[in-house]
Amino acid sequence: METILVAGGAGYIGSHTAYELEKAGYNVIVLDNFSEGHREFVKDYKVCEVDLADIDGIRKVFAQNKIDAVIHFAAFAYVGESVQYPEKYYYNNVVNTLNLLKAMIEYNCKKIVFSSTCATYGIPEHTPISENQKQDPINPYGNTKLMIEKIFKDYDRAYGLKYYALRYFNAAGASPEKNIGEWHRIETHIIPLVLRTLTGESKNITIFGDDYNTPDGTCIRDYIHVDDLASAHRLALEKLLGGSNSECINLGTGIGNSVKEIINAAERVTGKKVPVVIGARREGDPDSLYASNEKAKEVLGWEVKYTNIDDIIRTAWEWEKKLHAMKAAV
Repeated sequence: METILVAGGAGYIGSHTAYELEKAGYNVIVLDNFSEGHREFVKDYKVCEVDLADIDGIRKVFAQNKIDAVIHFAAFAYVGESVQYPEKYYYNNVVNTLNLLKAMIEYNCKKIVFSSTCATYGIPEHTPISENQKQDPINPYGNTKLMIEKIFKDYDRAYGLKYYALRYFNAAGASPEKNIGEWHRIETHIIPLVLRTLTGESKNITIFGDDYNTPDGTCIRDYIHVDDLASAHRLALEKLLGGSNSECINLGTGIGNSVKEIINAAERVTGKKVPVVIGARREGDPDSLYASNEKAKEVLGWEVKYTNIDDIIRTAWEWEKKLHAMKAAV
């Protein structure tokens, strides 16, 4: 049984991936500093509470465990915050990843699956976005992820580090099987924000611009269920363990849904009316972003299970009700 270190495994996508690995029979060790993650999500795993800024702490984890591969989710991921505090993002996302890679190479662990992002593409030249499209990020968060991809390429050439960089689009939904879901310190994702107007946690949802060049005037994005993301990470891991060369792969449904379509779907799923306010456009928001997932299908043998936005939102709604009750009980 291979031992997999999941860095950032107490977070949203990390915890779902840890569960996916556990179901597949892997020995899972979670490394997290709990600045963003939740202890409730990882109570079933061995947990190492270590910050990636602590190189000696990382070395200790590798010294005490025979780790076969790493899945790396540990990063700050708020675009607006990255613009305001770029230093925080470059140190945490880039410098701390170098610490992780240093320990991996020292302990001869040379397989890593990396949580990258469609933000590395910036404003797309065309949609659907394929892996060979130009990468030109428009914010520090996207820059940090692209820098790490470039570092991996150099480390592959120099040290034989094999990697899969998974560039995913808008993660959404929650596991129907396990009591985990989307729970961020600062919530910026539209689906939980919409649903929180229906639990009474928020008064309304603001649509930032309704005059985009799309059928209904609102931005179109590619919403991919977190369980589908988790299965892709497992498949990428299995490819690396089987001796695969390094790859960069998009993860999305290949289907775009507009902001208004998300709101309409939430109303269908919940039977409630979403209170909406129309606001001004946000700088840098492209009209439409959605993935070509042909490479993921071809290379990973990956199939998207959640292709209907109502089904994705239904899982998010079940989790959001639980989360609201948990918050109320505190």
